[in-house]
Amino acid sequence: MSDAQKKKKVIVIGGGAAGMMAACAAAKNGCAVVLLEKNEKLGKKIFITGKGRCNVTNACDPETFFANVCTNEKFLYSAFYSFDNYSMMDFLEEAGCKLKVERGNRVFPVSDHSSDVIRAMEKELKRLGVEIRLNTAVASVEVKEMETEDGMKSIFHHVKLEDEKQIVGDSCIVCTGGISYPQTGSTGDGYRFAKETGHSVTACYPALVPLVTVEDWCRDLMGLSLRNVQLTLEIDGKKLYKEQGEMLFTHFGVSGPLVLSASSYYVKYLASGKKKDPETKLYLDLKPALTEEQLDKRLLRDFDENKNKQFKNSLGDLFPAKLIPVMIELSGISPECKICEVKKEMRQSFVKLIKHLPITVKGTGSFAEAIITRGGISVKEINPSTMESKKIKGLYFAGEVLDLDALTGGFNLQIAWSTGHLAGSEQGI
Repeated sequence: MSDAQKKKKVIVIGGGAAGMMAACAAAKNGCAVVLLEKNEKLGKKIFITGKGRCNVTNACDPETFFANVCTNEKFLYSAFYSFDNYSMMDFLEEAGCKLKVERGNRVFPVSDHSSDVIRAMEKELKRLGVEIRLNTAVASVEVKEMETEDGMKSIFHHVKLEDEKQIVGDSCIVCTGGISYPQTGSTGDGYRFAKETGHSVTACYPALVPLVTVEDWCRDLMGLSLRNVQLTLEIDGKKLYKEQGEMLFTHFGVSGPLVLSASSYYVKYLASGKKKDPETKLYLDLKPALTEEQLDKRLLRDFDENKNKQFKNSLGDLFPAKLIPVMIELSGISPECKICEVKKEMRQSFVKLIKHLPITVKGTGSFAEAIITRGGISVKEINPSTMESKKIKGLYFAGEVLDLDALTGGFNLQIAWSTGHLAGSEQGI
């Protein structure tokens, strides 16, 4: 029997971050690997991440990494420590994709093109001899016990394709992603494969997703981006998130980095089942660098310089033009009111509005707008040291298909790289 025939055959389903990494690791371990991708190209979701720049990972320390994981962080210990963020950076650099570190330790390709990340992964897959099959959709995964040539019984994985053909392998790694951005091919296939093979799938929610608000004025501000503001999320009076950064007003509410991170805490609360429709508020501090007292002194100076102007014409140095009419309306102060007629109580009330602008949340955007999926295959049924199913030998799961998620900043992609690498590394001749 030739060496090629002796090789363990590994089937990887899904050509995203976890799938490509799993295929590379398995091939490096001497396996014959076939990578199945239902799209016309690999890495379709990677292509659109980070606004097309691809936030590959985060160059933080392990403590910070785990602090940014929202769900089942302890499950990730083995995967992360066996292939961490710096291992991933080295991997891409060695494959020819030069990287840079930006604000918040976010790592991007120097070119700012996500296609360079995908190209580096493809180059490594081809170098390692991985068989890549594009436009190949999987219909089902079946596990069968068969007799081998030496008379022993062994488990084989039968992957049935939608064209009714099938591929038989010694092991199978499912890396099909979640159900966010379904246009990239993430349509929940892995959840179906898991259920059909006897595994549990937790409730799924859109995460890192824009939030839908009650207030009409948010929609009036559509397209307005605010930088260096502070956002606080409160649910039923309990503060769950507070951070400074950027946000964006949309046609249905709010989005941007701050809001996407806040949404993960909101969705986590909803998933806990504590309350079906909790009172959810965002509080926006438009001037986080100033205390209320400092802001009041600044307003006094501004008002003193503009005492004969109308209130509506005195706020140009304080807010973007688009925001001024909204702040005037919410203040309750007449737009035509002369500055010299604005009483101390009115001014102090305006200060509180600037520092605690309330926004009511009534829900999230859809899975089509969500960066990731919260929920997935229960990690209780997966061995964290190998990514192998505790129920079926030779069946592995990695990446977003698992019940794992994190905040923005490259953490979710690192989860995919780490779990995919661990699953692939467990394959051997």
